[in-house]
Amino acid sequence: MVRAAVLPAVGAPLELTEIDLPEPGPGQVRVRLAAAGVCHSDLSLSNGTLRQPVPAVLGHEGAGTVVAAGEGVTSLAPGDRVVLNWAPSCGACHFCVQLAEPWLCVNANAGTTVPYARSKDGEDLYPGLSTAAFAEETVVPARAVLPLPDGVPLTEAALLGCAALTGYGAVNHSAQVRVGESVVVFGVGGVGLATLQSARLAGADPVIAVDVSPEKEELARSAGATDYLLASDTTAKEIRERTGGFGADVAVECVGRAETIRAAWGATRRGGRTTVVGIGGKEQQVTLSALEIFHFARTLSGCVYGNSDPARDVPVLARHVREGRLDLASMVTERIGLEDIPAAFDAMLAGRGGRALVVF
Repeated sequence: MVRAAVLPAVGAPLELTEIDLPEPGPGQVRVRLAAAGVCHSDLSLSNGTLRQPVPAVLGHEGAGTVVAAGEGVTSLAPGDRVVLNWAPSCGACHFCVQLAEPWLCVNANAGTTVPYARSKDGEDLYPGLSTAAFAEETVVPARAVLPLPDGVPLTEAALLGCAALTGYGAVNHSAQVRVGESVVVFGVGGVGLATLQSARLAGADPVIAVDVSPEKEELARSAGATDYLLASDTTAKEIRERTGGFGADVAVECVGRAETIRAAWGATRRGGRTTVVGIGGKEQQVTLSALEIFHFARTLSGCVYGNSDPARDVPVLARHVREGRLDLASMVTERIGLEDIPAAFDAMLAGRGGRALVVF
């Protein structure tokens, strides 16, 4: 039995309880979690914005140590340090093979619909985003973990599994930021902080952060922001003033709301790129006129998991961490226990803090 935070039903409070976790089957590994980040996607799963069978153990941004390997697993062994990969590519579908876009794999989340454990009352439990990281231990397919390179602290390495990878990918793969380009980032949460650091690493200048909270300015500047703006009706005008009157070459939206997507679009220069990372509900409708699409010639694109290949990109991020260019610890604004996840959700809804990290 291991402790876990269980979502009994969509919209219900999380319940801290013990669950019966089986030993790993063929092709699976059991991982003892060192830490798990509290991501906005977990909140979206809990409130129904994203679909998830329930009851479920949420959590998908995690790192830990392999404690057991099932039959047929030869690439991993007990004692290996690993990062969870919540969207493991199958390597066989159209997106994986023909298009070489593993972040769009049609089978990446197949595990979410298969029970992986039982409650202490014998009820089937489902793994949130296939990983179920809000628990002391989890059982996942071997392809759903990535070896953690040496030199990266295991606790902070949890952020490599989502926030850091998404922010890095948004800058380098989706928006393809070039040296000297101006970048504006809407939303200074965990992913926003990773995006700011990645924009700095890419050589962007200026790097402008936009958020509703004045308390986040110091956090944003420590991540690489050269300018900080409080979101308002004049945000786009202020961004143009800081970019020679043109607007930002690249705008990255990390909130997932129609108004911030529209604001990011409006803050982008003619011919620039607007990348949407935030996950919003289907009721969030963004309206663009045919004339402005023609006139501004901007590119508006979605971004799934940073358009990243985790097997390729996690080692790159780990090298940045080892060499002091990427600071994962600075993104963590609170270290909490499983029982504190609901409060972390509340803080997220209120726009407070960066990344809360559950430390086991």
